[in-house]
Amino acid sequence: MIPAADKKEIFTIGHSNHELAQFVALLQRHRISALADVRSQPYSRFHPQYNRKALEAFFNEIGIRYVFLGVELGARRNERECYVQGRADYREIAKLPIFNHGLEKVRKEVETNRIALMCSEKDPITCHRNILVCRHLRCPEISISHILKDGSLESNEAAETRLLKLVGLHEHDLFVNRQELIEQAYDLQGTSIAYM
Repeated sequence: MIPAADKKEIFTIGHSNHELAQFVALLQRHRISALADVRSQPYSRFHPQYNRKALEAFFNEIGIRYVFLGVELGARRNERECYVQGRADYREIAKLPIFNHGLEKVRKEVETNRIALMCSEKDPITCHRNILVCRHLRCPEISISHILKDGSLESNEAAETRLLKLVGLHEHDLFVNRQELIEQAYDLQGTSIAYM
């Protein structure tokens, strides 16, 4: 087991409908030094303060590194092989070399920065940043926490417990391994939220 002091930390956050000042306060509260935007389309019609160009300029001014990783880690793909009957298939996306290159960028960034993966959805269990990206970043060396709308942190393990309940899987079956149930829950939720 890896001692907690030796674990690297990754955070996730959804910009939701936060005012930009409120969003920055959440990042600062958790001492985030780098923001990785994992949206495929880094624009918001209703919240233009979260458009890529605006974020790049703003975060560079306040000393938080902004990195766009939507090409690598976004869920709306240009690769045709990532779609089954018109729906993005997260299992196929996870096989892409560019997706795995994006994961490596995050793993490298976590060595020198306190990084948060950003998408738009407020709840991590309804967002690809968790269901697709964090699923493939999970490992004993990395601790993943989700910054919730109220600023509190939810561990990835707690999010997985909520995910099991959301998709209707029960971990009280003595004959089923919890990890197998969690993988099944990720698959079910991935299908449910995938881009069409």
